[in-house]
Amino acid sequence: MALVVADIVTEIDRELRARGTPERAQQEQRYLKSTLEHYGTTMPAIRSVAKTVRRQYAELDHDDLVTLVGALWATPVHERRMVTVELLDLYADRLRPTDMAFLERLLRESRTWALVDSLAASVVGGLIERHPTSVAILDRWATDDDFWIRRSALLALLIALRKGKGDFERFSRYADAMLDEKEFFIRKAIGWVLRDTARKRPDMVYEWLLPRATRASGVTLREAIKPLSEEQRATVLAAR
Repeated sequence: MALVVADIVTEIDRELRARGTPERAQQEQRYLKSTLEHYGTTMPAIRSVAKTVRRQYAELDHDDLVTLVGALWATPVHERRMVTVELLDLYADRLRPTDMAFLERLLRESRTWALVDSLAASVVGGLIERHPTSVAILDRWATDDDFWIRRSALLALLIALRKGKGDFERFSRYADAMLDEKEFFIRKAIGWVLRDTARKRPDMVYEWLLPRATRASGVTLREAIKPLSEEQRATVLAAR
């Protein structure tokens, strides 16, 4: 199906270019401090392109998917990489535990929250939910020198925890080890996961956060306490 995949890449690129504007491209590149080329395509338009591909090429198998996303990603264009993440999510059932190494490479090459967050939370997180033994790789990610990979280890647990399920004990270990970090994107990720977990299990998050209030950054605390009761929020802030 190599020729068909090449045609799909051409179709996607043409659509992304057609829906972009130079003005938005400049603004987004500045905002993200991006070194990639930008077409200036909006996120809704990128999702629309991805959904069209999913409808038209429902039979795409695992190998074709990997070839397709690899070809899209290889060209350093922001929107091509964004649509890659959307396609990986839409074709999530094609992914296998052995694809974790491929996904890790994409995460390492992302270098921005705009790509890392959905790739880690939706794609990697979804793969782990379907294949729970794959979660072991996060132990290595959580101690990686690259803070984007450490952030990915946290966010890969996000969606399951948001649903009131998931591995909070594992998240707790990772977050506790990273709680003293100065990196904003780590501090924000810890707070983000705690906030979304607290929406269904506020008492559990409160009990975890209270003895760590003196260590947690303001960024982490501001996010984490949002769903807590007024009394719980006041107690955590007083403990700090």
